[in-house]
Amino acid sequence: MYALKPVFEDGDTLSRKIKPKIAFPTPNVPKLFYIQRDPNTNTIIYDLNVEKSGQLNPDEPVHVYWIKYNEHGQKEELNFIQRKFAYGVVAKPAGNDKYDVRIVAYKKYQMTLSKWANDNKYHVFANIDKHEVIVNRIFLRIEGGTFWFPNVVYIEVKGTDTQSGKELTERFKP
Repeated sequence: MYALKPVFEDGDTLSRKIKPKIAFPTPNVPKLFYIQRDPNTNTIIYDLNVEKSGQLNPDEPVHVYWIKYNEHGQKEELNFIQRKFAYGVVAKPAGNDKYDVRIVAYKKYQMTLSKWANDNKYHVFANIDKHEVIVNRIFLRIEGGTFWFPNVVYIEVKGTDTQSGKELTERFKP
């Protein structure tokens, strides 16, 4: 007599732990874009860093902080390690009121902070499949690894095409 093995959606018959799907909230705060990742719903918000005068801070144009949904939904600043090695940004002036923006953990991915001619507001722009998009959300699929070296299975970037208004998605392995 043979024992039947369960077949999963992808046709896999191996018995292994399947991660439960997490219902990620959409942050209801002013933001340029946000990052969500396994293993919980805590969300990293990237927003304009505006001075009291209402002007963009030219030295640090992007303010990054947590919304801790897994606790009480409170706002919390990134700690030193998170800011310098994981979710912080490096923003360098690129001329004409534009900034080259890179997330410190993955500096290969180029984004640009600048005003969009359509609404004269600041947005973060990137390219998805040769289309300029306004970045809305980044998702990191993490499976295992260590504190300093998490195993990032993929990065998914979602943005709005500046020409068509359609949402575009790019998924890649870092």
